[in-house]
Amino acid sequence: MSSITLIGTGNMARTIGTLAVAGGNTVEVMGRDQSKADDLAKALGGGTTAGEWGAVPAGDIVITALLYAAVVPVVTEYGDALAGKVIVDISNPFNATFDGLAHSEETSIAQEVAKVAPAGAGVVKAFNTIFRNVLENGRPDVFMAGDDAQVKAGVAAFVESLGLHPLDVGGLRMAHWLEGMGLVTVGLAGNGVAHWDFALGVNEFTG
Repeated sequence: MSSITLIGTGNMARTIGTLAVAGGNTVEVMGRDQSKADDLAKALGGGTTAGEWGAVPAGDIVITALLYAAVVPVVTEYGDALAGKVIVDISNPFNATFDGLAHSEETSIAQEVAKVAPAGAGVVKAFNTIFRNVLENGRPDVFMAGDDAQVKAGVAAFVESLGLHPLDVGGLRMAHWLEGMGLVTVGLAGNGVAHWDFALGVNEFTG
C-alpha cells in the first residue's frame, strides 16, 4: 500500500482520502486552516493524521487537492519540502464560461508544477477527468500522464488500491490534453449526456 498526503481539505480531498483509507493506505491531511485539516483527518479515520502546513509531507505521494490557481503557488511555497516526493495534480483550469482552458498556451497545471518542483520530485497528472460523485460511487478509469515510468507505476498502484483502473496516456505533455478531456466531460454533462453520473473510459475491442 501507499503513503499519501492530501494538500487541501475540500470535497476532492475528502473523497480521495475516504477511498485511500478504505484501500489500506496511510493518509495525512494538510490545510492552511489547521482546524479543517484536523477535522478532515478525524472524519477519514483509519489512523489518518493532520500535518502542519508547509512541513515535509509524511506521504511519498502528495496529492494537491486544490483549485487550479492555487496549485503552482502552493508547490512553490512548499519548495524543498517536496524533494523526492511524487506530486499528483488533479486540477482542471477551466475558464469562467467552461468552454475553454484558463491558460492559452499548450501547457498544463502539471507541466507548470514540474517547472517549480524541487529536484528529485516527480509530477503526475491524474483524476482530473472524473466527477466527484462518480469517484465516490463508481469504478472509473483514471487517466495519468507523467515523464517517469517508475513514478507512474507507483501512482498506478495507489489508484488500483482504490479499486480503480489506471491508464497511462504518456508523458507529462499529455497533461494538457487530459485537461481538455476534463473540459469535454463538462460539455457532455451539460449537453449530450445531460447529467453528471458518467465518466470517460476505454472499451477494448478484440475483433
